[in-house]
Formats: sequence, C-alpha cells, structure tokens
Amino acid sequence: MLENKILEYLDGKNVCVTGGTGLIGRQVTQILCDAGANVRVVSLDNIIADPRAEHKKADLTDFSTCKDVLQDMDLVFHLAGIKGSIDVTINQPSSHFVPALMFNTNVLEACRLNKVEKLVYTSSIGAYSSAELFVEGENENGPPMDFYAGWAKRMAEFQLQTYKIQYGLDNYSVVRPCNVYGPGDNFDPDNAMVIPTLMYRMRRVDGPVLVWGDGSAVRDFAYSRDVAIGTIQALYYGMGDAPYINLGSGRGYSIRELVEALQTVTDFTPFFDTTKPSGFPKRVMDITLARKQIHFEPTTSLEQGLSETWQWYLDNEDEYEKKQNYFRKEG
Repeated sequence: MLENKILEYLDGKNVCVTGGTGLIGRQVTQILCDAGANVRVVSLDNIIADPRAEHKKADLTDFSTCKDVLQDMDLVFHLAGIKGSIDVTINQPSSHFVPALMFNTNVLEACRLNKVEKLVYTSSIGAYSSAELFVEGENENGPPMDFYAGWAKRMAEFQLQTYKIQYGLDNYSVVRPCNVYGPGDNFDPDNAMVIPTLMYRMRRVDGPVLVWGDGSAVRDFAYSRDVAIGTIQALYYGMGDAPYINLGSGRGYSIRELVEALQTVTDFTPFFDTTKPSGFPKRVMDITLARKQIHFEPTTSLEQGLSETWQWYLDNEDEYEKKQNYFRKEG
C-alpha cells in the first residue's frame, strides 16, 4: 500500500497515464483515481480502464498530439509500450522498434516543453545486457537482451539523461520492471508472453498443455499491482543518483515452479517439450536499491497473483482483440 503522504500528494493533481489501458497502466490509473487525482488515460486501445478517468484515444507517434494531450498536466506516467513475444519481436523488429522510438521521444519532449512537474518512464529488464542477476548500473557494456525493444528503451533513458545534464531536470525518473503479469495482460496467442500464453492454452486446449523446454529456466515474475505501486513511489521519491530503479518480485521462479503454481489455480497436465529451447538459464532482478530509495516492497505471492489473473482472464478472455496490435500482418 502507498503511504498517506503519497496519496495526499496525488489528490487533486492533473495526471496523464500513457498506456493507461495496459498491464501496469490500468493499475496505476485505479490507484490514482482512488487517491483523488484528475486522470487522463491516453491509449490506442478500445478499452475503458476506469470510468472515473478521462480516456483519450490518441496516436503518440505524432508530436503535436503529444503536446496537446499533455498540456496542463502536473504529473505524467509514461507507460505506453509495445509488448510481444520473442518470436514477433525478432521477426517483425521494425513494428516494435520504430513506433516505440517515436512515441517515447515525443512524449518525453512534450513533457519537457509543457513543464510537467514530475514524470516516470517505464523501461524494461530487456534494456539490460544479458546476465543472471541484474543490478542498476551494471550489465550495460553489451547490447540489450531484447535487442530492438531494448535499444528503444535505452534511447528514452538516454534522452532523459540529456535533460538532466542540459536542463537540470532531475524530477524525471526511470524504472526497469521485470516480467510483469496480471489482469489486462496480452492474451493474444500469436504474440503473448509466457504466463498469458500458458493460461490461454490451459483455457482452450484439450489435453496436455505445452510448455517449451525442460522447465529449469528461472525468471523474475512480478504482479502488475506491485509494479504499479513501485512506479508511483518512483515518481514521488525520485531515483537519487541512480540511472534507473529495478522493479521485480524479489526472487526468481523456475518455469517448472510457475507451472506448479498455475496448477493450484486450475487442474491441468503440463507437457514439457525438451525439443524446444528453454531460453537463458536465469534472469532475476536485484531490488535492493528499490527497497532503499523508494521503499518498494512487493507483497503479492505468485499463487495469489496468478489466481487473480486467471479469474480476470476467464471474465475477459477476448479483451486482447480490443488492443492495438502492432504485429498484425497487413493484407
């Protein structure tokens, strides 16, 4: 839960949440509305995240649009992004890289010109170079793990660094979340991440549920509400001298542990296909700095988060069709 002083700070503020219909964005929007903020959600999705917020459908790759929708905003949560599976980001890199580069650049510059009081930008674990444990300021010498998406994220981070150097803007913060899941995730079977992919198969496939690899790969899975709270805390407290702040669950889970947790949600039989790649053996975030700098403490267990996500999916299993799909093939 957020501290009272943060809730009081948010009360009455004009706040824009780009990507406010997304996985983290809808949680941020709900918390802001609960706190009494005047919230504007900007998205290309045909979804209402919270009826208390103003929803504006706008293409942020257009700079004049960005300046307009961010006019008179006190705070901005720039959460808009493009989420897709490894396969689509490798085979359709331009569909991921180009619009992300455009709307990131536009939103951040519009915030600067409009003199936004505070901003937080959500980067990604994929901006790190490959490693087993990710610590702020380390693993930056090589290319990002998620090559095209990671470079787009890094470019936005660099843009904010230039603002700090040239304009003294130290009120703009950056968070790097890990593998985030929860209500509102992308359940499109053609480009979903691991948890929504497995849930889609659990719901719609008769017989054993296919799981790629032997289940030994370890990942950091964080629930969207926990990450939303951390994002708000990062906006309030700032980063200090850090270049960005990690937001994760505080531990790693093997894919086999993930499957076992999913089996507590609903009964199914997994089939681990060892002819398929398991991926990098381990990828886990260190959240020591987040605990110290922004008082971040994830509270949702994997089982609880998966249960809430599964129930949401049963009630909204076709919502992904209302989302903007950058990977849909034309023609």
